[in-house]
Amino acid sequence: MLVAAAVCPAPPLLVPEVAAGAAAELDEARTACSDALAVLAASRPDVLVVVGSAAVGQEGSYPQGSRGGFHGFGVDAEVRLGEGEEGPRPLPVSIAVGAWLLERARWGGAPVEGLAVAAPLEPEHCRGTGRELAAADERVALLVMGDGSACRTLKAPGYLDERAAGFDAAVARALGAADPGALAALDPVLATELHAQGRAPWQVLAGAAEGADLGGRLLYDAAPYGVGYFVAVWS
Repeated sequence: MLVAAAVCPAPPLLVPEVAAGAAAELDEARTACSDALAVLAASRPDVLVVVGSAAVGQEGSYPQGSRGGFHGFGVDAEVRLGEGEEGPRPLPVSIAVGAWLLERARWGGAPVEGLAVAAPLEPEHCRGTGRELAAADERVALLVMGDGSACRTLKAPGYLDERAAGFDAAVARALGAADPGALAALDPVLATELHAQGRAPWQVLAGAAEGADLGGRLLYDAAPYGVGYFVAVWS
């Protein structure tokens, strides 16, 4: 059963070594992520699953101890997903950012696992995956990593799209209200057109939260660099 969830953005720029001189620009987001992780710790889960999107071929489970890093972004920073033997393959970037947040928070609670879902995964499959996660243990917590649209400004990675602000506003409302139905209703085609990498992980959360009767709080909602970033907690 799902007892708590934290939603955090997944840009490598959250890692100060990657952001370098621009690291201070995401200090508020990092603080919100720390607050969200504190809620997860307080829920005393039996297992914590870090859910993020990945390219086709990277999807699937990542056991505790799996390693990742940010070499592709020009830094030697490495992370590990909890304690344990090294996994057979490196973490996708979204889950590596989650692992970095956990290391920063000095997570010492429940065992940690990773689950990468392919970015184009259909909504019903996402929700089914979430239901399976929630049923896997008596007390399950999720750390859900994903970004909103990347089209909020002219300089955004996906350029300006007038639909982006409305899409992100709907996501923010759903996360703040802990509304699984609203997350489940997100249009995957529109999300793809807006380069919203969080759509599939959020819909995994929607499936996991069905019937859990959790309350939500939106801790952060901003679009630095023209990309929608959200931090929320469900508990």
